[in-house]
Amino acid sequence: MAKHQTPMLDELTKGPWPSFVDDIKAEAARRAANKDGVEYQIPVDVCDDLLGILELAYKDKETHWKHGGIVGVFGYGGGVIGRYCDVPQQFPGVAHFHTVRLNQPGGKFYTTEYLRDIMKIWDMRGSGLTNMHGSTGDIVLLGTFTEQLEEIFYEMTHKLNTDLGGSGSNLRTPAECMGMSRCEYACYDTMALCYALTNEYQDELHRPAFPYKFKFKFDGCPNGCVAALARSDLSFVGTWKGAIKVDQKAVAAYVAGELKPNAGAHAGRDWGKFDIMKEVVNLCPTQCMSYDGKTLSINDKECYRCMHCINTMPVALKVGDEKGLCMLAGAKAPILDGAQMSSLLVPFLPVEEPFDEIKEVVENIWEWWMEEGKNRERLGETLKRLGFGKILEVTGITPDARHVQHPRENPYIFWSAEEVGGWDRDIKEYRKRHAR
Repeated sequence: MAKHQTPMLDELTKGPWPSFVDDIKAEAARRAANKDGVEYQIPVDVCDDLLGILELAYKDKETHWKHGGIVGVFGYGGGVIGRYCDVPQQFPGVAHFHTVRLNQPGGKFYTTEYLRDIMKIWDMRGSGLTNMHGSTGDIVLLGTFTEQLEEIFYEMTHKLNTDLGGSGSNLRTPAECMGMSRCEYACYDTMALCYALTNEYQDELHRPAFPYKFKFKFDGCPNGCVAALARSDLSFVGTWKGAIKVDQKAVAAYVAGELKPNAGAHAGRDWGKFDIMKEVVNLCPTQCMSYDGKTLSINDKECYRCMHCINTMPVALKVGDEKGLCMLAGAKAPILDGAQMSSLLVPFLPVEEPFDEIKEVVENIWEWWMEEGKNRERLGETLKRLGFGKILEVTGITPDARHVQHPRENPYIFWSAEEVGGWDRDIKEYRKRHAR
């Protein structure tokens, strides 16, 4: 029987979608039954009290959590998010409710044995509740007591070879898509680059020294499966030089209905007779494509690399042969200021171990941002305050017409009159040389 009455929370279980309330109730019942004979190291009614305090928050229309400051393990300033409730006498099971972040495996590849081993530790020393995955990518373990943190850290690192993730004003846990391990569109090995930079910057990951959080994300192609453009201070997005490869016979097969568009995905949609003009050519954002009834032509100099045509006709269209990545800077969610998207920093870079060119850009940015950034100011806010030209200066990157199409097109980054004057001439000259 439930320990607390939760009529308002129960409303969340009545819709057509799965509810976190049902999940917490199921875990509460499992812990109460304890058929596996687990020796719980925190109160057995942690999940019941979690429901109770959430119901009280709904009733009072205010949170009953208070931030726990920096709670962690010896030698690490990040990886654990401290949380306490402000009514511990009423809900002793959640008097402490710290969140532990673990560094997820590359590409989020798991074995069932590994997942079971994590849960054996977490069932005993935590609430049994998880978030797979957090916004940064971590395995997130929700709810434990302070005295269990060192024990959890020891068992995760010594038994499972799994380190804590990032939290606080540090490098957050880098995250990547599966890249070349599973995806034909990938333009570089996301898992290799993410693994290398994670190992290279362990101090920045575990010992907060930045003005605020800093995120890396690695997308193997412009489809952006980890949303690097929108969710990371420094994003690495796969791209290519040169022409999209076109198989005209396969194009004809799509037009004739012999091949299914979108690789047969979106089974719920009836495409009807495939209309290449409607579904591909007319949807190109730069209108760089044309089809004369037999031949699909692409003006690759105008291509934005949006991937729509390749996604729609993957047998007929492939990314170019000279592959690499572009680096973009400054994305974030609303904190001090509004949400920002990334701005192009490095238009193209080949991806070759030991990734020294990439590390040089990263370290130059950090050195400048740590000097100039204000407290709780993300990189994008520093760029907005001091101007995008400054980051080009500190990284030694020569201003390029590809950074902007024309002055002030990017609504997130503003340019000084002096910058625009010189760049405007460069852009006009670039457009002349690359005119259709």
